[in-house]
Amino acid sequence: MKRFLLSVSVLALTLCSFISCSQQKQWSREQRQNLRQMLRDYRAMVYLNNLTEAEYMLFADDVAAAIEQDYPVYTTFIEMPAVNDTVQVYVVTTIVEQLNADVRNMRHLFPYKDLVAQNILPSGLDRVQQTAFYRCLAQRVNTTYPTIDSFVNAVLADTTAVSNISQLQQQCAADLFDWQIDIVEVVGQ
Repeated sequence: MKRFLLSVSVLALTLCSFISCSQQKQWSREQRQNLRQMLRDYRAMVYLNNLTEAEYMLFADDVAAAIEQDYPVYTTFIEMPAVNDTVQVYVVTTIVEQLNADVRNMRHLFPYKDLVAQNILPSGLDRVQQTAFYRCLAQRVNTTYPTIDSFVNAVLADTTAVSNISQLQQQCAADLFDWQIDIVEVVGQ
């Protein structure tokens, strides 16, 4: 009798695991879509806002893969009390990982149209001229900031018109396009 009950118990546990009595270990397509919808809320961030749709999809795939790897059970992830904060941490972490100071990323951090509006670059530059500017800027950033952390901190602290990063941008513009910026310091009255 004990052997029969033990066999039935083992069979029930085996069936239960096959019929999903335990939580699902892989995310379904719908669950991945739900996560991507959550990521859409971050599309307005400066770095992400300047990505093309294809670049953004690759970014979202990276974030989703990292979250799915760390939280293989979707229900555990989605039921966390601070799920939105967790998603935000993964978004910011992925941005920081992608912020190598190179031509590909400089244009997302410092969009050409913004640099024109700030009178750092002249309008009407073609793609080759813009790439030359961003290559120059990336080289100067790599020389000025020894680590990605120091660069990210400089970007986050960059609130003044005469900041170090603005000076690097102006130097590249002057070197490449003979474009001079006159910095006028406004003194309070």
